Amino acid sequence: YPTWKRTLARRARESQVKRFCRAQAIQRRLEEIEVTFRELEQQGIKLEKLLRDENESPADQQTQWTNQLLYLVQKKNNLMTEESDLMIAVQELKLEEQQCQLDQKLRSYMNKEETLKTPEDSKAEQEILKQLVEVVNKRNVLIQMQEEKRLSEL
Repeated sequence: YPTWKRTLARRARESQVKRFCRAQAIQRRLEEIEVTFRELEQQGIKLEKLLRDENESPADQQTQWTNQLLYLVQKKNNLMTEESDLMIAVQELKLEEQQCQLDQKLRSYMNKEETLKTPEDSKAEQEILKQLVEVVNKRNVLIQMQEEKRLSEL
């Protein structure tokens, strides 16, 4: 088993572990966002009730509640933006994993001697290459979406 094959296998495992850790971190953050959403929703409901029920409250108090409500809406919008960014990151991780698997399959076919390849092997190699190009194109579309989103936010 040549050294370069061991190196490639080790790097593939390392990148897989990194993707797994990133996926776990994203999942944790999505759960935190969900909890924060619920908390903000509860606070918003309380503020709305106060604004509706307390018509004889001083104008300063109502202004303060309105400002708090607007702050909660802004915070919720920021969380929604972060959540959509994380969902794009999840898609990117899935495509990265798919690309890595296709790379490994393609290498196994490409490392085979041309004289030993059957027509089925050549056909499978071409199909994997086609799938790999599709995955790369999908990743490119995601990256373009992120860039457009970033530019529109500026």
